[in-house]
Amino acid sequence: MSLFEEAERENLARAKPLAARLRPRSLNEFVGQTHLLGPGKLLRRLIDQDRLGSVIFFGPPGTGKTSLARVLAHETDCHFEQLSAILHGVKELRAVLQEAGDRLAAGDGGTVLFIDEIHRFNRSQQDALLADVEEGVVTLIGATTSNPFFAVNGSLVSRSTLFQFEPLSSQEITDLIQMALEDRERGLGREGVAVDEDAIRHLAEVCDGDARQALSVLESACLSLSEPKHLTLDVIREAMAHRAMQYDASGDEHYDCASALIKSIRGSDPDAGIYWLARMLEGGEDVRFLCRRLIILASEDIGNADPAALPLAVACSQACEQIGLPECQLTLAQTVAYLACADKSNAATRAISSARQDIQQGRILPVPRHLRDGHYDGAEQLGHGQGYIYSHDQQQGVAAQDYLGVEREYYHPVDRGHEQVLAERLQAIRQTLRQGKEKASHGPAT
Repeated sequence: MSLFEEAERENLARAKPLAARLRPRSLNEFVGQTHLLGPGKLLRRLIDQDRLGSVIFFGPPGTGKTSLARVLAHETDCHFEQLSAILHGVKELRAVLQEAGDRLAAGDGGTVLFIDEIHRFNRSQQDALLADVEEGVVTLIGATTSNPFFAVNGSLVSRSTLFQFEPLSSQEITDLIQMALEDRERGLGREGVAVDEDAIRHLAEVCDGDARQALSVLESACLSLSEPKHLTLDVIREAMAHRAMQYDASGDEHYDCASALIKSIRGSDPDAGIYWLARMLEGGEDVRFLCRRLIILASEDIGNADPAALPLAVACSQACEQIGLPECQLTLAQTVAYLACADKSNAATRAISSARQDIQQGRILPVPRHLRDGHYDGAEQLGHGQGYIYSHDQQQGVAAQDYLGVEREYYHPVDRGHEQVLAERLQAIRQTLRQGKEKASHGPAT
């Protein structure tokens, strides 16, 4: 290669984004995912012993899924092929599989097939992989930001080992930033960039564990400055202001954030509840979905411990329909804060679940004759409604009467909030009702 060609190749390499230039070239350069690649961990053992089977890497963007797949291409003795589910279709996939089969038949070794964004393949495209993965014609490495249990065919998931990638820690991001600033060959070392410690610390903390985002912001900040380049906290903050927040309103982020919101309110943490609400609103979440979840929670987790919770949640939904965003964020925040601080009870939830379980298991009770409808011709002849005691005619408004036909209690109020009052009243009510059951048991059969 001539000096001119070498210079041209170097210029092309340096034209790549900083994050692409700093991709690890070996496992020793790989940063993060120690729960997968640390000493003695399963994935590390499989790589060290060159026994890696078909795997699916899934996790947030910028956590090293594609980078690790590229590293594995150099660590294995197999032929390496790469496809992108965004750019390639069944035609290209079948061609790669055919070549892999021919290579294996000729004794030229196996093939590692890396498919980036594998969840973008439709069902038929994923099905085209099954036979060759099953027979070992190719070793599949799939990478996806989506939960494979939702986004990848179950048959393909069952043939692969799943490894979940986690966001990088602040320290790991800091190490990457330092590497980028010091590397003279691929990083910013030649440019003599000075960076304040608080700027590095801020960038490492607010990039959400996304290595690609951290390096992209660092590069943008550097490109925006003239010589001499000095990155301050304000420069980094300005560069971070233009980042795009990752939130898939129909994927994992939607379900995970909704789960975090509900569990935070159930756990009586208004601060966490407000944060997850803000996260979903910033991501463009459907306000009607949020309102529905709050209404459900008001009954499921608060119930009669605070009877004001349900009407407040319903009023929140109505208000959000009338005023819309951005103003309805105030109503949502008020409701989340109230529900989080409210007394909690799942007594009603457990009551209906227990009753339905009885019914599903075959406990179908006939309606007692005195409770049956008596407002039609012939009802009196059948004895329907006879013996019914009108509760309002009783001194306490409660009649000593059997309403079920068997001894069964479903609703057990908790000793919190308004349910504490209900529990005391219910104790007296059940004592009166029990007298009715005893009377019915000694009377004529119903």
